[in-house]
Formats: sequence, C-alpha cells, structure tokens
Amino acid sequence: MNRAQPAEGATSLPEVRATVTTAHPGVWRRMFAFAGPAYLVSVGYMDPGNWASDLAGGSQFGYQLIWVLVMSNLMAILLQTLSARLGIVTGRDLAQVCRESYPRFITYLLWILCEIAIAACDLAEVLGAAIGLNLLFHIPLLIGVLLTALDTLFLLWFSRLGIRWIESIILSLISVIAICFILEVFWAKPDTSGILSGLIPRIDSRSLYTAIAILGATVMPHNLYLHSALVQTRQIGGTDLARRAACRFNLVDSVIALNGALLVNAAILILAAAVFFTKGVIVTEIQQAHLLLSPMMGTTLASMLFAIALLCAGQSSTITGTMAGQIVMEGFLAIRMRPWLRRLVTRSLAVIPAVITIYIAGDRGSFELLILSQVVLSLQLPFAVIPLIRFTSDSRRMGVFASRLWLKLLAWITAATIVGLNIWLAWDSVRQWAAEAGEHRNLILGITIPVCIGVLLLLLWITAEPILPGWLRHIGRPSFTLPEKVLEGLEPLRYQKILLPLDHTERDREAIAHATSLALSHSAKLVLLHVEEGVTSQVYGPMASSAEVEAGAVYLHSIAEAVRQRGVQVEYMVRHSTDPRREIVSAARAVRPDLIVMGAHGHRGLKDIIFGTTINAVRHDLNIPILVVGDPRRR
Repeated sequence: MNRAQPAEGATSLPEVRATVTTAHPGVWRRMFAFAGPAYLVSVGYMDPGNWASDLAGGSQFGYQLIWVLVMSNLMAILLQTLSARLGIVTGRDLAQVCRESYPRFITYLLWILCEIAIAACDLAEVLGAAIGLNLLFHIPLLIGVLLTALDTLFLLWFSRLGIRWIESIILSLISVIAICFILEVFWAKPDTSGILSGLIPRIDSRSLYTAIAILGATVMPHNLYLHSALVQTRQIGGTDLARRAACRFNLVDSVIALNGALLVNAAILILAAAVFFTKGVIVTEIQQAHLLLSPMMGTTLASMLFAIALLCAGQSSTITGTMAGQIVMEGFLAIRMRPWLRRLVTRSLAVIPAVITIYIAGDRGSFELLILSQVVLSLQLPFAVIPLIRFTSDSRRMGVFASRLWLKLLAWITAATIVGLNIWLAWDSVRQWAAEAGEHRNLILGITIPVCIGVLLLLLWITAEPILPGWLRHIGRPSFTLPEKVLEGLEPLRYQKILLPLDHTERDREAIAHATSLALSHSAKLVLLHVEEGVTSQVYGPMASSAEVEAGAVYLHSIAEAVRQRGVQVEYMVRHSTDPRREIVSAARAVRPDLIVMGAHGHRGLKDIIFGTTINAVRHDLNIPILVVGDPRRR
C-alpha cells in the first residue's frame, strides 16, 4: 500500500505517543484500552462557550434549536471519526498533513486561522472558569479572569502523570457535569412535546446567529487536529487488520463520548427553555441564569450545581486546549515550544480581550463575548473540515482506508452546510454593521469586504486544490528528499576535539562514557570542563580556595587520569562563575571543539523553571553539534 509514513522525530505529542498498550485478549478490555481520546475531545463540545450558546438559544427560542444540536452532533461524529482514521492510518495529525501537502504560504494562513480559533476557545474557558469562581466563591469576575492565567502551573503537573491519568481526570469532570444537569432537568420538568417539536429543522434571520454559535460551539475546528494526534497515544500494529480494528474501536469511542456531550448540551438548552423561555426571560449573562434558577425551580441546590458544573467545564477544557495548541503549532510550523510557555502565550491572547471587555462592558459584555467566540470558531471550521475530507478521501495517502463514495458524499454535504451557513452569517453581519455604522459605513465596508474576499479565496483554493495546475499547487511547497538520496556525496564525520562539561554529579558517568567512546573511535582529544558555582568562587574567581574547590580539582584530575589510561588524549580546565551557561559558551569558543557532550539534568516541569535549562541556553548560543546524554534509569 502506498501510504505516507511518519518521519523520524516528527511525531504528534511525542511524550505520550504509543504509551497505552492495546494488546488485550478480550474485546471489552481492548475497547477499554482504546477508550479515552474521544472523551478528551468531547470536553470541547461542552465548554463554557457551549453554555452561553445553549442558554441564549433556549431562553430566546425555546426548544426550536434542538435540531441544530442534533445535526451538529451528527456532523461531529462524522468529522471526528475521519480525524481519528487519518491519525491511525498515516501516523500523522491533521496539522502535519497540511504542512506536508500545501504550499508554505497556505500553511501559514491555515495556522493563523487555527490559532485564532484556539484563542477564541481559550477565551470561552477563561470566562467560564472566572464566572464559576465568581458564582461559587464571589470572586470578582476581573480577578477571576486573571487567576485563570495561573492554571499553566497545574497543567505542568498534570502532564507528568501520563495520558491515562489525564483521561481519567477528564472523565471524572465530565461525570460531575452530567450528574449536575440530569438533576437540573429533572427539577425543571420540561415539555416533552416541545422537545420533540424542536427536532424539526426550522431557522430564520433572528435565530441564525445563535444557530451558528451553537454549530461553532459543537463542531470545534481544533478538536479535529487534536483527535488525529490523540489516537496515536495507543499502540497500534503495523498491519491493515490492526489499523482496521483501531478505527472500529475509535468509532465506538467517538459515538459514546460525543453522544454524552450532546446530552449535556441538550440538557442546558432544554433547561433554559423550560425555566426561562416559558416565563419570558431572555438570558444575557450566565450569572443571571445562576441567580434565577433557584427561585424559578424552588431549590437553592439548582444554582449551586449549575456553578459547580460550569467550573468543571472550564477546567476540563483547559487541559485539552493546551494539547490542541501544542499539536497545531508543532504540526503546522514544525516548532516545538515548551508546553508551559505555549499555554502562557495562548492564555494571554484570551485574557487580554476578556479583561478589556469586562472592564468596559461589565458582566453582560462577557456573555456576548462568549457568544462571539463560538461564532469565530464556526467561521474557522471550514478550513479544518475541507482538508480533512480531502486527505481521508485520497487513496494514495489512505490506501484501502480511503473514504468510500457514500462517506465522501456525507462529508461534503456536511462541509457544504457549514460553508453555506457561514456565508449567510457573514453577509448578514456585514450588512448589519454597515447599516448601523452611520458615517463610518465606508470604513466598515473597506475593512470587512477585503477580509471576506481574502478568506473566501483561501477557502476556494483549498477546496479546488486537486484540480489546480501543477505549478500553482507546488509554489512554496516544502520538498522532501528520499532517505537514499541524502547519503549521496556525504563524507563521514571525523571529530578532532570534544568538549565535555562536568558538574560533579551522578549524571557525569553516562556523559563520560559516551564522550570517551567517541574520542577513542575518532582519535579525538577530550577536553574536560567544570564550572565552580560556590560562594567562594563567585567572590574570588580563579583565586578561590576552599574544601569544595579542592575536592572538585581532585575529582577532575582523577577522571582525566582514568580516561588517559584508556588511550585518550585529555586535558581539563576549571572556571569560576555564577553562570555555568556563559562559561561553557566561553570555553567552547576558546577550545573550538567539533562536538560538545552534555549530561541531561533530568529536571521536569517546575524544576526546569527554577533551576534553568543550561543545555538549551548553550545550544542557542553556539553553532556546534551537542550530544545530550540522559540517565538510562529514567528511560
């Protein structure tokens, strides 16, 4: 089968890739092993943005928009199944396949749009968590928004536990949300006939905006990138039979998880219709819904459960949002950023507009911002959906797993529905803005029309890309050289001088072993380096003399003698400084080695922030190959 294979070192979520075994004898145990990715994805289908859209839809239009939830959920199951299949069969996530398939400038545009969608989603999480804190603990909304920026530290701790622990935590939060709303709906006593009538499709210009928001909140673009990477956390065999089994188990996982999300969303909308719409109350703030639930339902527990569920929704969405951001950046740009830094950047993009909106417009502005964030998600959706449909329909990439005719037809009908609704919304919105702009009408049109035309041209390009002329399709496209051609005319490396920084810890042992082996095989000189960081060294520099400094000198001399006895040329130097990175860089520039061998410190998470990352700092300051040696006990 002619199918793309993942390149070495270019994997999605490498820290958790293929860490969950699926080789179990029974069907139920195998199904449990595959269960998990869809539950992480389903969190995005019940985040605080969904709450705002569902509360607005239920309080304004009663049960009328239930059909939008059902349609959106069917679309979600179809698209998430295609996303999972892409990841299982190709070993690639959707962002990586886009980077490999499209010209560079198209890839950058898709990345920018996806980052906007992730920021919009994170905005919903920020506001939802802040509102939850406000309702439960009466923390001012503005302070709550700022507090949510600190969840980066919690995410660092969660990521150390492994993907199964994260899935368990998410499933627990989802269970709390579901239980809360089952009780809420039970107390609300909704109209069964009204619910059934809401399954009949009908829409007008009044309900269009809210329907689009519900669609954007349900079928979320970054979830398509996320799911194609998460399925790769399972150990999947290399045969077509194994891949087919994995696709089947992931379909079951997606159906169960996403239908569970549908029940939660439907419960919110039905609750709003039964409690608020019937009494003529239009919800303009989530806080308003919280305050009115207790008197209208006759129990104070209703408001408390609502707030608990909202806080759980905001926090669970935060975890998956971080993963999606990492996947998108690494996939589109082939840039790996530290997760905490990536999270901090994304959260800053969400916190800033949230703070400004709350400061200027107050709590009501936060609710409207939640609705707007979901509309932004919906507008970005076609730019993830159309590439996904194209890639999973390509037999050259997918082989026997390429979508069949009936599946292609369903997928393209879904895409056409999404695009049609978005074009309708864009036209209606621009016309409304122009009508309300007064003397600024020309300015509004001058900005919005070119942007809409540009977005539409990009959409047409990715849709028609297979039938475009070859020269146009390959402009700026990255080229990939076959491995056998890489070796043509390549001369073997010969190291003449190797620099080995030591820090007098147990990790020196592995670094010395690797450096000595390389020095012997290349007949290279080995230069040992140690940087003294003690108080005496900081004050007196090279004139420092203490028991610690003398012990260090003896240690370095003994290592040099032991290495010399093995037939390796060796010399050593001691430097004194408060900044080991600076001294290593300075020594490297003086010695001019062909290779630097360094032992990995083994710090993770918060220790990286506290103790620093010498290796990365040295790597960025020098244009010299660096061999990083880890502790084998941590493998």
